[in-house]
Amino acid sequence: VSRIIKSLMDNGPMKKTNLATSSEISYDNLINYMQWMIPKDLLRESDGSVDITDKGIQTYNELVSWIVEYVGKLKFGRYV
Repeated sequence: VSRIIKSLMDNGPMKKTNLATSSEISYDNLINYMQWMIPKDLLRESDGSVDITDKGIQTYNELVSWIVEYVGKLKFGRYV
């Protein structure tokens, strides 16, 4: 989930195939994640493109902050 959100934050809206590639997950898994994320208002799909919502950005930032605070400052690499 975080790779999908991070890819959209870095690259903007994109087609599902490009999103699967940029987030390094299979297309089938992307579809499954999207089916979970869209009803939760984390992503939206319009005209064949997927984009992140404001709630998706906020949720991602809160998750990263929580991990840093409670797990410690680990090397998150490309996910932060």
